[in-house]
Amino acid sequence: MRDESERAIQAAIDAELRLLDPEVRASPSLVRELLDPEFTEFGASGRRWDLESVLALMGAETVSSESSVNVSEMSAVVLAPGIVHLTYVTDDQGRRAWRSSLWRRAGTAWRMYFHQATLVPSEAA
Repeated sequence: MRDESERAIQAAIDAELRLLDPEVRASPSLVRELLDPEFTEFGASGRRWDLESVLALMGAETVSSESSVNVSEMSAVVLAPGIVHLTYVTDDQGRRAWRSSLWRRAGTAWRMYFHQATLVPSEAA
């Protein structure tokens, strides 16, 4: 059981990091593969996103392969078979945010079901 949990956690972490990759973010089809059809996000902006609104935004934005997000404090737990919860901090050129994602397995693929980002005030950094 432990090996199964470790594999689930690693698969969710790998998928999360792929979503942060500028080349993946530049491809709506690759992003669609990683997001659940029922995906919801509460963004750092305070806006609520769903799969289609995220894909529309990504299709309209220019993603530079130079812009990379630094990830730290990654933590993960298996909540139930096929459900992994990740938490971590991102730093995108000084804009820090706590992030929380729920990943669920769909067949052999892992897809992000829910994501929330909360900005870290500069005085707390």
